[in-house]
Amino acid sequence: MSAVTLRPMRWPDVVSVHAIETEVFDVDPWSAEQFWGELAQPTREYVVAEDDGVIVGYAGAYLLPPDSDVQTIAVSPSAQGRGVGRLLLEELIAIAVRHDCAQLLLEVRSDNESAIAMYERFGFEQISKRRDYYASGVDALIMRLRPLPSMPERGES
Repeated sequence: MSAVTLRPMRWPDVVSVHAIETEVFDVDPWSAEQFWGELAQPTREYVVAEDDGVIVGYAGAYLLPPDSDVQTIAVSPSAQGRGVGRLLLEELIAIAVRHDCAQLLLEVRSDNESAIAMYERFGFEQISKRRDYYASGVDALIMRLRPLPSMPERGES
């Protein structure tokens, strides 16, 4: 894998992003129209991760200071395990900090052990649970990062 770069999501990216969405989320994936709707909202920011010009992941946040929420984060199965999710989450945290948010919330499937482990490494704590939210026996864990760390700009040491 070459160096993965991040940039803001643009309208033409929705086709590639939606392809990853349907590959990663086999139950109730977002439609292309939902992504277009999200990009049109002034309270949302979305980024894509590119590897050699190919979109391999995406993430978005809802920003209404002092609060922020991870709307979605996904990495193409072909790029998983390479740190792309970490880069995307770091960028969402940095975006929330730039918007003067005090906390970042997210929900994650209780059976998504790798995502939960990543969030915990960043300091997210479980604050609530929605029982059987995704399916019978699959809860939604509500996690929060507070306070938000100060994040250096990308490219700084």
